[in-house]
Amino acid sequence: MTFEFDTHTEVQSNGDGRYAAELDPGWVVGGGVNGGYLLAVIGTALRASFPTKPDPLAVSAYYLSAGRPGPAEVAVDVRREGGSVATASVELRQQVGQGDETRIAALATYGDLDRLGDDVRTTAEEPVLPPPDECVANAFAPPEILEMAPMMGRFDMRFHPEQVGWAVGQPSGRGEISAWFRLIDGREPDPVTLLMVLDALPPVTFDLGMMGWAPTLELTAHVRAKPAPGWLKVRHATRNMAGGMFEEDCEVWDSAGRLVAQSRQLARQPRPIG
Repeated sequence: MTFEFDTHTEVQSNGDGRYAAELDPGWVVGGGVNGGYLLAVIGTALRASFPTKPDPLAVSAYYLSAGRPGPAEVAVDVRREGGSVATASVELRQQVGQGDETRIAALATYGDLDRLGDDVRTTAEEPVLPPPDECVANAFAPPEILEMAPMMGRFDMRFHPEQVGWAVGQPSGRGEISAWFRLIDGREPDPVTLLMVLDALPPVTFDLGMMGWAPTLELTAHVRAKPAPGWLKVRHATRNMAGGMFEEDCEVWDSAGRLVAQSRQLARQPRPIG
């Protein structure tokens, strides 16, 4: 079975570490293509570059310009490949006029999560969510949100009912949004998928009463384990907005109750669309 996500993130090798991709319009949000989706496209090219180290461990990406639907190129420059990990710099570019424009520049470390140790010691606490059927589905989002974010049609999200006041003009002001998450076509999560999931929920500033597109400046992702099949739990939170920017911390937990991915991003204060 061919899944939508795999088709939308597919890359074709052109040799010399260069890969052709086609950015799908179904991943547009606000003023450009979703940053998490772009990370997954980059992640797919990196996976192809390291056949024996297929899993992202750490990715730090700088967003230089807004991606647009259409052709793109991913250029991978291997900096080091050792016995257990490999590190590469990578850029996603698109042609603009007579030249290329870099959308993302990133540094990534890849390895094999199956070969890592199984000693887990954590003080992190799994988000508490009601069962999915008792949460609020993204299909019920306000029309203006669905219009701003076609990517909402790519997955099934079930928001904590106490954290969706922003959808009806009553944000809590706590700066927290959490939800159940799965891809709409039933594709199970894997490490590259997690790169997208870390940036899939609405900006946490919605819960501060600030609606609109919040462009990411930088995002650092850590993938900690291969996720078990089934629903994921995703939690976004912020503690500080200053100088027209805010940080957004994300945790992704799998159906086995493990913390499988974490990220922090710095983004600009939301601005209206149009």
